[in-house]
Amino acid sequence: MASTEETKPVSDPAPFGLASFAGTTFVLSLVNAGLVAKDVEPVVLPLALFIGGLGQLIACVWEIRNNNTFGATAFGTYGGFWCAFAFFVWLFSEKIPENHAATATGLFLLIFAVFTAYMTIGALRTTAALASVFFFLFLTFLFLTLGELAAESLGKIGGWLGLLTALLAWYTSFAGILKATFKRDVLPVRPLS
Repeated sequence: MASTEETKPVSDPAPFGLASFAGTTFVLSLVNAGLVAKDVEPVVLPLALFIGGLGQLIACVWEIRNNNTFGATAFGTYGGFWCAFAFFVWLFSEKIPENHAATATGLFLLIFAVFTAYMTIGALRTTAALASVFFFLFLTFLFLTLGELAAESLGKIGGWLGLLTALLAWYTSFAGILKATFKRDVLPVRPLS
C-alpha cells in the first residue's frame, strides 16, 4: 500500500557525488592530457570502480530518496560510466582487435557525449556552477570521442577539458559542503532557475 505521507529529504548527496566524479575525472584527465605517462593509467581503474562508480551510484540512490530526478539520473549514469570504464579496460579492451580499438572506445565515449549534451540543457535550470560542470563535461566527452574516431590530438584537448571539468566539479562540491556546514551560501553558485 502506498503511503500518502510526503517523504522528508535527507542531506544533500550532490557534494559527495560531485567529489567522487571530480577525483576520478582528474586522474584520468592527467593521463588523457599527456601530463603523466600512459602506463600510470591503471591507477584510474580502482578509482573508477569504487570512487567514481560506486560513489556516484550511492549518490544516485540518495537523490532518488530526495525525489531529485536530475541528480539521480546524472549520478546513476556517470556512476555506471565509471564502472563500465573500469570493466572495459580490465576485461574487454584487450579482446578488441587493435585496428578497431579506437572505434570501440570512441563509440563507448559517444553515448556519454550524447547523454551529457541533453543533461547540459537540463542543468540550465540549476546553478551556473553545475551548468558549467555539465557544459565542460560535454566538451570533454566530445573531444575524447573525436580523439578516438578522428584525430588523436583532439583527445589531448579532451584531457585538458577534463581537468577543467574536475576543478569545476570540486568547486561545486566545496560550495555545497560549505553551505551545509556554515548554514549559508559561502561560495557563489548562482542559481539559474
